[in-house]
Amino acid sequence: MQKRAKGRKLHREAGQRKALLKTLASSLVLKERIKTTEAKAKELSSFIEKKITMAKKGTLAARRELAKFFAPRVVKKLMDEIAPLYKNQHGGYTRIIKTDPRTSDGSRMAIIEMLVRTQSSKPQSKIKK
Repeated sequence: MQKRAKGRKLHREAGQRKALLKTLASSLVLKERIKTTEAKAKELSSFIEKKITMAKKGTLAARRELAKFFAPRVVKKLMDEIAPLYKNQHGGYTRIIKTDPRTSDGSRMAIIEMLVRTQSSKPQSKIKK
């Protein structure tokens, strides 16, 4: 019996899709709030929540596992700044806010952000609603 495939293809091949999720996740970790399409935001949410849960372990093995996906500065921020903020929380680290459609092609847009912002994060004035 055939089972339903998990996740969205996002009109990309597997390698391109993985690279897209890695770059979106890196941007989300560094900026803590990004604007993207609704489908990408929903896929990114489950991807980054698994990585934050892994970072909460705080072990060397978890750091090395995260290093497979992210650059060293992203791993450092994820392990040292973001993970301690969620130590008492079990999931639900991100929020998706739906916004107006994009004017050029009408695709659904959304803002995805971390629920608890770090002290080092600056206000995001570049993101338009």
